[in-house]
Amino acid sequence: MKLYMRQKVFSWVDRFTVKDENGHDKYRAEGEFFSFGKKLHIYDMAGMERALIQEKVFSFLPRFFVFVGGQQVAEIVKELTFLRQKYRIDGLGWKINGDFWAHNYEIVQNGRIIVTIHKQWMTWGDCYELDIADERDEIAALAVVLAIDCVIAASSSSSNAGAGN
Repeated sequence: MKLYMRQKVFSWVDRFTVKDENGHDKYRAEGEFFSFGKKLHIYDMAGMERALIQEKVFSFLPRFFVFVGGQQVAEIVKELTFLRQKYRIDGLGWKINGDFWAHNYEIVQNGRIIVTIHKQWMTWGDCYELDIADERDEIAALAVVLAIDCVIAASSSSSNAGAGN
């Protein structure tokens, strides 16, 4: 099954819809404007919260928690490396392989592909295709991919903040 998400280019808070392969709205993601640490809620189209992504504040490296059904299922951590970006998913037994900056990577578990992520180029704003192998992993996979995107954004904003000084 495939999901598509396009983040709005000019938005003060993260707010976008996730579409299915037929182009129908399937989920809505909304960030909190006034919160201590970044929070991103994922709702189904009936308005029920399906997942929450929450930043751990006061952490040396970017770190985000993923909650599904009110329970923490994963923690996405940027690892300290010098040559390339490396992220770790704790809690699900999932591993990440690929090029994060190009948004072309996959998440696997014991050799089984959970989800592949591809950035679609030549679009207005960022548009991503998520190909999820098993629909039972849909919410967790979507939330983990969004959390990885949050970690990448937090990493780039913190490095840009230091570059201007």
